[in-house]
Amino acid sequence: MRSTEGMLTDTFGRNHNYLRISLTERCNLRCTYCMPADGIQLSPKEHIMTYEEIYTIAKEFVSMGVTKIRLTGGEPLVRKDASLILEKLASLPVQLTLTTNGVIVDKFIEQFKKCGIKTLNVSLDSLDSKKNKEITRRSYFEKVYQNILLLIKEGFIVKVNCVLIKGFNDNEIINFINLSKDLPVHVRFIEFMPFDGNQWNMDKLVSLQEILSQVHSNYNENQIIKLEDAPNDTTKSYRIKGYQGSFAIISSVTNPFCDGCNRIRLTANGQIKNCLFSTKESDLLTPLRAGKSITSIIQKTIQSKLKTRNGMDTLDKFSKPKFHSENRSMIKIGG
Repeated sequence: MRSTEGMLTDTFGRNHNYLRISLTERCNLRCTYCMPADGIQLSPKEHIMTYEEIYTIAKEFVSMGVTKIRLTGGEPLVRKDASLILEKLASLPVQLTLTTNGVIVDKFIEQFKKCGIKTLNVSLDSLDSKKNKEITRRSYFEKVYQNILLLIKEGFIVKVNCVLIKGFNDNEIINFINLSKDLPVHVRFIEFMPFDGNQWNMDKLVSLQEILSQVHSNYNENQIIKLEDAPNDTTKSYRIKGYQGSFAIISSVTNPFCDGCNRIRLTANGQIKNCLFSTKESDLLTPLRAGKSITSIIQKTIQSKLKTRNGMDTLDKFSKPKFHSENRSMIKIGG
């Protein structure tokens, strides 16, 4: 067996053992921060990886040192062969998990258990059904909420992802934290990030400090417990004393966590991105279909990774639209 040491390590010493695979560009929601209002041009079907190709590429990454795989989309579960993909990937020696919008997870409960999936991230951006419909452009709030309760009942660890947008749902921060009082959920507040077509600007950003300010205004200091963050964690985690669950903040904009990044992304059409904000991609699908090795392509892509957010190392650079318009929309990257 070949040694995996250093195979996925970049020039800054970051080892990439976490692969995020987008299964599809399709979704049953139309979230405003993820998809442009006029939709997206889907990749032709023949350009999308088959389940065999997903498995083959994933197996190569595992042989190079990947120990965790997260399935994303679009919505990964709308893919007709999602169950087959789960079974194939579950045969690899990895921690397998996924991010979902929660609309149809009830149909996959037994499949998740069979595949050893213990943790799921579920997107929910408002606890108000009308506001949820506004941001998702669909009426699935009650279904998603009930599915979150179902997942908890069935013994899964549930992380609720909430993208905060100023003037829209930033007045729900405390409501979300209080959700963790009687439920063992882990709420994760995500700073609104810029991607092609999502109308991002700094005025819509709810920063790490603004979130913590609300927390300190609503709870006594001795109630707020800072939790220890795991290595390579993207979150700053907290718990309110006596609450079953916890909450965390993912501050990709105001306080990036690039120094400990261990992630690499594989898009549904077989391109790898070494950074969420990278405008450059490396094609794995074409050489794979030609019967060529993809090992050196993966390594070169890791080696070319920049230190901070694809070179956007200041808020001034991050605010320039040209950097965002050259990237994909979020739905075509994979959450």
